[in-house]
Amino acid sequence: MELNLVLPFFTTVIMLIFVIIVFRRYLESRKLHFLFWGIGLAMFGAASFAEAYLALSWSPWVFFIWYIFGATLTAAWIGHGTLHLLIRKRWAHMATLILVLASLFAALVLVNTLPILDTEVFNLSIPISEQYRTNVIEPGETIGPNVQIAQQEIDGEQVAVQRGLLPLGSSVRRNTILFNIYGTLTLVGGAIWSAYLFWRKRVLPNRVLGNVLIAAGALLIAFASTLTRLGYGQFLYLAELLSAVIMFAGFLVTSKPQTETGKAS
Repeated sequence: MELNLVLPFFTTVIMLIFVIIVFRRYLESRKLHFLFWGIGLAMFGAASFAEAYLALSWSPWVFFIWYIFGATLTAAWIGHGTLHLLIRKRWAHMATLILVLASLFAALVLVNTLPILDTEVFNLSIPISEQYRTNVIEPGETIGPNVQIAQQEIDGEQVAVQRGLLPLGSSVRRNTILFNIYGTLTLVGGAIWSAYLFWRKRVLPNRVLGNVLIAAGALLIAFASTLTRLGYGQFLYLAELLSAVIMFAGFLVTSKPQTETGKAS
């Protein structure tokens, strides 16, 4: 088995440890940001496990887990935890309701898509991140060795397409954009803002470093996800592993007890 197909196993183990620590912090403090972080990280871990499973066998429901958590909801739910630290409770609760309803809608759309998946293209030797898309092949575009090509009619014209599990123009792929924008803005923006506040006040330098690491980990996975949507999915699993390690390190550094080193005059 190729290294790229083994990486999700390592990511799953790291995320399991990470999730246990975060949920324990929630049970101790009852602070909602820990709860949403834990839910989002559990989604991350579930998606990594699904990637590992799909390297061994096909299951439409495991694909559902991979796509709804890994491609759609994870960043939004982790970022929502950070949002709870930055805005008033009233607005945070309203945002939570919207996120829950939007997540249920995305899950329903994906469930309705499962019966029309093109499962004939599934290949155990190819990462799932490289074979879920059906894309139009543009003239002069270089085609990889494992790509399956088919002819499809679009607007009355026959075009060549790269076959993938999801049908061309599937609405579930459009759903991922809004969730990932929201997750990236709240997680990365919140981490950078928190780091700036601690740096400006010259207090708790560990939280400055920790928030920078969290933002770096989130940006890494966001960048890799963008590359995947552009057809470069071979980098996703390594990026997920590195992202998990970096964000875990950031969380541990941020949570480490430390005395204030000074305050702004």
